[in-house]
Amino acid sequence: MLGADAMVKCLEEEGVKYVFGYPGVAICPFYNSILDSEIDTILIRTEQNAAHAASGLARVTGKVGVCAVTSGPGATNVITGIATAFADSIPLVCITGQVNSALLGYDVFQEADITGAVESFVKYSYLVRDAEEIPRIFKEAFHIANTGRKGPVLIDVPIDVQNAPISRFKYPEEVSMRTYKPTVKGNAVQIRKVVKELSRAKRPIICAGGGVLLGGAERELRTFVERYRIPVVSTMMGIGVMPTKHPMYYGMVGNNGHPYANRAMNESDLLLMVGARVADRAVNQPDLITENKVLVHIDVDPAEIGKNVGPTIPLVGDARHIIEDFMEEEFTCEHEAWIDTLNGYRDTMGRVRKPNPAYVDPAQFIRMLSESMQDDAVYVADVGQNQIWSCNYHIVKNGRFLTTGGMGTMGYSIPAAMGVKLADRTRQVVAVCGDGSFQMSMMELATMRQFEIPVKIIVLKNNYLGMVREYQHYTYRDHYSVVDLSGSPDLEKLASAYDMKFMRLRSMEGAQETIDAFLEKDEAVLLECLIDPMDLVK
Repeated sequence: MLGADAMVKCLEEEGVKYVFGYPGVAICPFYNSILDSEIDTILIRTEQNAAHAASGLARVTGKVGVCAVTSGPGATNVITGIATAFADSIPLVCITGQVNSALLGYDVFQEADITGAVESFVKYSYLVRDAEEIPRIFKEAFHIANTGRKGPVLIDVPIDVQNAPISRFKYPEEVSMRTYKPTVKGNAVQIRKVVKELSRAKRPIICAGGGVLLGGAERELRTFVERYRIPVVSTMMGIGVMPTKHPMYYGMVGNNGHPYANRAMNESDLLLMVGARVADRAVNQPDLITENKVLVHIDVDPAEIGKNVGPTIPLVGDARHIIEDFMEEEFTCEHEAWIDTLNGYRDTMGRVRKPNPAYVDPAQFIRMLSESMQDDAVYVADVGQNQIWSCNYHIVKNGRFLTTGGMGTMGYSIPAAMGVKLADRTRQVVAVCGDGSFQMSMMELATMRQFEIPVKIIVLKNNYLGMVREYQHYTYRDHYSVVDLSGSPDLEKLASAYDMKFMRLRSMEGAQETIDAFLEKDEAVLLECLIDPMDLVK
């Protein structure tokens, strides 16, 4: 057995079904060995998207996504995907080929210090020097990626190590790392303190972040919320923790969130932040969430607690375990007047839009699309105006809403949606992007075609980098700079080039019929929706 064989064997031991990547000489031994396994390899058209596709798979399965690329530019290209996964706490193992270990440091062809380059946005990285260490390293990498605060781990393997013989392969049954022991169970004393405050509170609210979804705690949270009738708001990454139309859910908070959700959080007397980092996009004025209230911050990562705002009660641990512990405690709470108040806010503080009837209204369109999608469908939003419209108007039923919130990486939706569809071909998967973000990943239409991945794609087209144009509208009084997307391709011809069904919607007239036809069959479809170039994310 060679080192490359051992790498593949490790992936088999971890139950990996797909590896997304792009080959090159430095990773060829690995890709040669993987041909003898049942693991499917997906040739992505640019390396960044290998990490995004692995991210989509990881987020709907709860398992570690895997990508593998070559050295030099292959490794540096995947960096943006790794940083995106790190910012959103997505478990990935990213394998990079490397030049011969004897040549490291000599600036030879396609050498890049990738472990050094990604140091600030991986949970851990390995440079493999000895092929005998491959089983241990892979076991640790998968463990680190998918425990504690989840995230990407990089394994850099020189080509000579991949080609080196291994005397004996034994995959470890468990991991014991003295310096890595993440906290899962919450402190019992702190849990009792929280329960005591819950029993006193007259205006409690839960702000749920992406950590609830990453910890698989949605069911537990919903049970807890319904039992004690505690209102819930969410961060962008927490969308989908509660069904959108659940009576106890009051929408997304933050700069682009619902006004009534922000007001609910600010006026609460007890705020439980669960699995949220309290960053600027969700909480742009930290003083408001500490003023005249008890702030409980629950997170599996102790480094996040107190980093941006000081909690009254810090509680380190996994969201699912902590919520289960809450439900084992005996307490009662009474706050029906608070719920009535919040319902009044929701009824009277909704956004008011005045869409241009000559174009598609993205808000109305997304609501109609959501209502028509299957109950367990997965909606993947890209970055830009399309993301904010999606966050505020998509209706989550019993499916998932995915986007990238921490890094805000354009071009995420199409490769991530491909990973989702490969993870579960029975689910309806729709990627929604703008014409700017679409052009950052449109090369993946070839991947969809080659591997028969029937993702449905919607392009909200306004011929601008809409979010930046909107910022320039407010900040520079319509002095627009480098946001005009003139020269974009004819999407009908592009779809034809990839043998993909194409549809176009020019206004809301006939929108429902178009949506029905778009969703009718499990096939790849590209739908272009023409949006008013001057529309704003209200």
